[in-house]
Amino acid sequence: MATEVARTMGAGGVLVVEAGTGIGKTFAYLIPALLGGERVLVSTATKALQDQLFKRDIPRLLAALGVSARVALLKGRSSYLCLHRLGEARLHPQSEMPAVSGQLAQIEIWAQSTRSGDLAELEHLDEEAPSLPLVSSTRDNCLGARCVHAQACYVNQARREALAADLVVVNHHLFFADLNIRESGVAELLPTVRSVIFDEAHQLSEIGVQFLGQQLSTGQLDAFGNDVMKAVQVHARGFASWAELVTDLSQTTQALRAVVGARPGRQKWLGDAPIGVVPADWAGALGRLLDAMHAMDRALALVAEVAPELNALQERALRLRGSLLLFAGGAAPGFVRWLEAGHQLRLVHSPLDIALAMQTRVLPSGEQTSTGKSWIFTSATLGHDAALTWFVRSCGLEGARVLQVPSPFDYKTQAALYVPGDFPRPSDVGHSAAVAHLAAEGAACIGGRTLVLTTTLRAMRSIGQFLRDIFTVSGNMQILVQGEASKRELIGRFCRAPENTNVPCVLVASASFWEGIDIPGEALQLLIIDKLPFAPPDDPLQQARAEELESRGKSAFRELHLPQAAIALKQGAGRLIRRESDRGVLVVCDARLVQMGYGKKLLASLPPMQRLETKSQWHDALAGLTRPSTTDPW
Repeated sequence: MATEVARTMGAGGVLVVEAGTGIGKTFAYLIPALLGGERVLVSTATKALQDQLFKRDIPRLLAALGVSARVALLKGRSSYLCLHRLGEARLHPQSEMPAVSGQLAQIEIWAQSTRSGDLAELEHLDEEAPSLPLVSSTRDNCLGARCVHAQACYVNQARREALAADLVVVNHHLFFADLNIRESGVAELLPTVRSVIFDEAHQLSEIGVQFLGQQLSTGQLDAFGNDVMKAVQVHARGFASWAELVTDLSQTTQALRAVVGARPGRQKWLGDAPIGVVPADWAGALGRLLDAMHAMDRALALVAEVAPELNALQERALRLRGSLLLFAGGAAPGFVRWLEAGHQLRLVHSPLDIALAMQTRVLPSGEQTSTGKSWIFTSATLGHDAALTWFVRSCGLEGARVLQVPSPFDYKTQAALYVPGDFPRPSDVGHSAAVAHLAAEGAACIGGRTLVLTTTLRAMRSIGQFLRDIFTVSGNMQILVQGEASKRELIGRFCRAPENTNVPCVLVASASFWEGIDIPGEALQLLIIDKLPFAPPDDPLQQARAEELESRGKSAFRELHLPQAAIALKQGAGRLIRRESDRGVLVVCDARLVQMGYGKKLLASLPPMQRLETKSQWHDALAGLTRPSTTDPW
């Protein structure tokens, strides 16, 4: 892999590499990047992976290779301490809450010594901590060059360091956000680098569509109104009927919510209004909201020069009004829109995929041959066929060189797969209870060490509660459920459980735990997946993609749903074996995997594990996990 990456960096072009678990793909692209002598941009999926590259992997390689390079880390502005907002944080009503007040005290002490201002340095604070939004900025509330702290600003400092670095580490969210709004610094950086590497590239399309479209929530409108009232009381009292303007904005926002009603979830939006909403009522409510925002814009324009805060609010009003106007019109070709209802309304206008944006705005045709620039895309899971067709097509990379490097692990010896045949169908009411009983049986046999991955949050909560009910009666077992603590804390407690054999552990999780977590060794030896991870059929984006394929005479199931499920299944199964010495059993509680014709393609996407055909074989495999030798047969 390193050889192919180096060759592409030297000659230019596009390389797509699927590198199986255990390859060491991070080193395989970093070594050529560090030795090549050219400027390189590396983008990965999450801020946590950014930190791992910047703080651990790159320093180790620089030391091992005996080379020097200027390396910079660049995140979105909300990841950094904002000196202006830190100074105002104690004035916020939330700061009076004991928990928030204590967190602010810790932040204030840290702020006196930090060099980078990166909030990730506050390891004791989870990224969902309520204090963090009070001391960080967003595009909406940043004062930019008008801020008195602009020179000392940590965001500006990070951008300056990135522009001067040999290797810059960003994340996909930042990369695509900058393509759309050009405010993070990546747009300035991109023309100066010779090679761009996307790690965890399987997430590119889904992250990209979030940022290449438009989103507007009623929460944004409410926050805008609150910020206006706070600013005008200090800088523009008496210049306009501010209370009336803010009240009108709040009431028209609430009226838009009322038109939608109490139906939660995503609602497709085909014509002039979301499905299930009376078009005339929707148009009327949206029109009144536009009028309220227009009145606010006019009032702020009159006082915008009085203070930087008011100038920023007037620019924000223009952006919000522009978003409202977008949603008052029809969807653009190649885009889909929907409404998401919950605690607030969220209006979404999204491209079907990132292919067009990648071809026209990231790697335009002919750029590689004319400039020698190289683009490398890599992940452990990029497809279910040799050409990695789904990934290549969805990212607009037709014509790219494709390389697959299989995992070095001996899966036939290290792992086994069990698909229970006499199991309720995934749609049956009793399916979650059956999954919980199977997980309880396996966890009791091997002393915890069990991770249950679910395809829905409802199943996750249900299975978690069933497990707690089971072990309340039959014995001691710690049941951890996603959402009840931070991801970092849950994984830490799960990994430490084998050290305390008196409290074995089962972790039940969904969504973000299917990938990006590394639990090597004996902490995880039984992985249970509740059902095949097909995307929800009523998801508006999936529906629109399916309709577009079928309009061209193609099979949406074969070309969209099946490849996506194969990649997701492969990602989930990849949590089990992380080292050459690991052993474990994967259980998929969905008989469609072995009973349906398409199951063969899904099975082919999994590592070549030994198959367990009967429950007695499953019991024998579990018993084998309790033996100390890694060479014992199943």
